Amino acid sequence: MPASSQRPNIIFIVADDLGYADLGCYGGRAPVSPVLDSLAAQGLRFTQGYSNSPVCSPTRFAMITARYQYRLRGAAEEPINSKSRGSTTLGLPTEHPTLPSLLKASGYNTALIGKWHLGYPPVFGPLRSGYDEFFGPMSGGVDYFTHCDSRGTHDLWFGEDEHRQDGYLTDLLSDRAVDWVGRMAPDAAQGKPFFLSLHYTAPHWPWETRDDEALAQEVKDNLFHLHGGNIHSYRRMIHHMDEGIGRVMAALRQHGLADNTLVVFTSDNGGERFSDNWPLVGGKMDLTEGGIRVPWIAHWPAAIAPGQVSEQHCLTMDWSATMLDAAGVSAHPDYPLDGVSLMPVLRGATPAFERPMFWRMNHRGQRAARLGDWKYLRVDGHDYLFNLVADERERANHASREPERLAELRAAWEAWNASMPPIPDDATVSLGYGVKDMPQR
Repeated sequence: MPASSQRPNIIFIVADDLGYADLGCYGGRAPVSPVLDSLAAQGLRFTQGYSNSPVCSPTRFAMITARYQYRLRGAAEEPINSKSRGSTTLGLPTEHPTLPSLLKASGYNTALIGKWHLGYPPVFGPLRSGYDEFFGPMSGGVDYFTHCDSRGTHDLWFGEDEHRQDGYLTDLLSDRAVDWVGRMAPDAAQGKPFFLSLHYTAPHWPWETRDDEALAQEVKDNLFHLHGGNIHSYRRMIHHMDEGIGRVMAALRQHGLADNTLVVFTSDNGGERFSDNWPLVGGKMDLTEGGIRVPWIAHWPAAIAPGQVSEQHCLTMDWSATMLDAAGVSAHPDYPLDGVSLMPVLRGATPAFERPMFWRMNHRGQRAARLGDWKYLRVDGHDYLFNLVADERERANHASREPERLAELRAAWEAWNASMPPIPDDATVSLGYGVKDMPQR
């Protein structure tokens, strides 16, 4: 375990519904992300990184536990919605060790600024699962100005108290993050590091930019904003988030903390309506590549050489395991991690190691496995086999041409699935998304 004074500060930045190719460093078609592009250029960018789920709250269960989300009942909801207020089962059990609780026990200051989406107080909540401080919404999506959820309930909190504050939510989260870094800087300088989860709601619906406060009344009864939005407002939402991240990085530099702070950026799942996922097919709620392959950027000047690009396969929970490893913190013995530390990759080790990955979704009976270059996918009872190195768009189905390989990957998925709890019969799925335009068998 590294000496306390050498342990890094950690900032885990998560966008919401960001597409694989929305950022400039991933081929984006508009200059919306100069700060993130610079972090990638000065650090490490992953091209074969995935989310644990193609929908938000299941990924967040994996992110906070460093374990497959399927181990917890709440993650069977795809996703948890505002109707779960008052539930005693649909949330993150407070007795379960988490990334923040393990870091806190080892001496880290901890905070979540942004989206929680893992159950509601008084049974669940960030302060009950390892965070010293919380500011943000509890639910999956809120209006950027009124801060009301899809049921019209005000949903902005400080700790477990409802908090009313005027302002564009993306900016409020950035402001609070800058403030928190400044307040933690003296401790960090004295060898007590910090862990900040900065979980933006951008660019999740509704499609409102900083200048669109008038839209708040228009979308208050239709938070999904089905009749509105466009690629221009969507891109500006990303840019507002990027500006905020730039301010956080400036705060780190101001306090002399940038060199030994591990900053990780990703999205909770693939993109939605206005996202750019090129060259991938599908999006949110899909186990096609567009639903689960996401940006992963790591910046840590003390440990990561600049200008690195990796094809290492990884999942959300691997990054949580990596953060624990970077801090020299072990898992709770009763809750072994499913995540695999990427520290050797961050420190420049090559070649990349083999990382089998598995997914399942109640929605349309989806299942997927990736082993090496090959991916097994099932949708609506149809099996597909894709060589992703040759065919990232998943157009050429090899299932009938390579039945033995298909059987091998299917057997691997079945063996993994047998190690997980079954999907409960009462688990619900949010409709309105789903796999489209799949090739014929």
